[in-house]
Formats: sequence, C-alpha cells, structure tokens
Amino acid sequence: MITCLVFDFGRVISASKPASLFHAYEKDLGLEPHSINTVMFDSVHWYRALTGEIDMSTYWQTIGPSLNLDSPQAVKQFQERYYQDEEINTEVKQLIHELSRTHNLAVLSNHPSGLQEWLADWQLDGLFDVIICSADVGVVKPDKRIFELLLERMEVPPEQIVFIDDTTEHVLASHALGMHGVVFTTAAQLKKDLRELGCYSIQSPF
Repeated sequence: MITCLVFDFGRVISASKPASLFHAYEKDLGLEPHSINTVMFDSVHWYRALTGEIDMSTYWQTIGPSLNLDSPQAVKQFQERYYQDEEINTEVKQLIHELSRTHNLAVLSNHPSGLQEWLADWQLDGLFDVIICSADVGVVKPDKRIFELLLERMEVPPEQIVFIDDTTEHVLASHALGMHGVVFTTAAQLKKDLRELGCYSIQSPF
C-alpha cells in the first residue's frame, strides 16, 4: 500500500519557464542564443549552491560577469527579474491539495537554500510532512544518501513511497532503493500514473 508521495520542486511543483522567456533574457543580456542555461546551471558555482557551499547572493554575484552584468546592482536587478518570472504549476498545486487528504507528502529537491520560503510563498509548505533541500543537507540527487535520508525522515518502508521527478536518472535512483518512481511530464499524465499505482482515484477534469 502506498502511503507517501514525494515531489521534486523544479519543473514539477514550479512550472517550466517557456523557451521564449530564456530567449528574451539572452537578447536583453547580449548573450548567444541558447547559452544562458549553460552559464547558469552547467557550472561548479551552481553545484556549490545546490550543496550549500555558497548562498544565492554569492552565486549570482559570481556568475554575473558571465551574464554580461557589470555591477552588483545590475546582478541584483536581473536576479529579481528572474525570480519574478517563476510560477507555480497550478495543476500540480491542485493535485497536491487533493493528495494531502489521503497521503503523507514530502518534497525532495536539488535546490539552493530558500526552498522552504518558495513553498511558503506559494502556500504549500503546510501540506508537506518532510521537506529535504539539497543545500540544507549537502547532498544532491541522484546520490543514494539523500534518498536514504528521505526514508529515515519519512519513517516508512520504501515500497510505500512514490517519488515524482522530471529527471529520469533521479527516478531510477529511487527505484534502486525500492521506491516506486514516476517521471513527471504533465499533471494530467501524473494523475494517470498515480491511478495505475492505485493511489489516486479522483477523475481528471482534463
């Protein structure tokens, strides 16, 4: 019997930003097309933020020159713009509210410090029994230690847990410890997957 559902945060609870938004960033910053995600996320600085070695203020100021931002104030302004463009996946939010009535819920995310604040701002933090942020524990998925920590904090056997993540490698890591896993694509598909696992029975309106 499945008793616990564990959600990733980025591109699951938070909505994926459209490509047009990244194109706008690149145009305004004078960057090459399709380069901003490489600058921001394929770097040692992002990994250090994910593991809590540096805070986000340090991260942004460190990558600022690579984004053609030539002053601390310019970096701060773009950081604020980037955050203001973040949106919740409203269909997933609705699903989380529905599932909170029947299951224990958790978040397990590779995320810099501040994850709890995002969940609070989106009025979701009170729905989760456990929130594990990689920056707070110093370990990132797919390292099995962060999944072992999840099992320790959830206090249930792995076969009672469904782990939901948009990254296949992370889902496979949960499988290796005996959890059920779902690769997230859309809220509608997630509902179908959860129905197949026997842990969601509300009929989808879409």
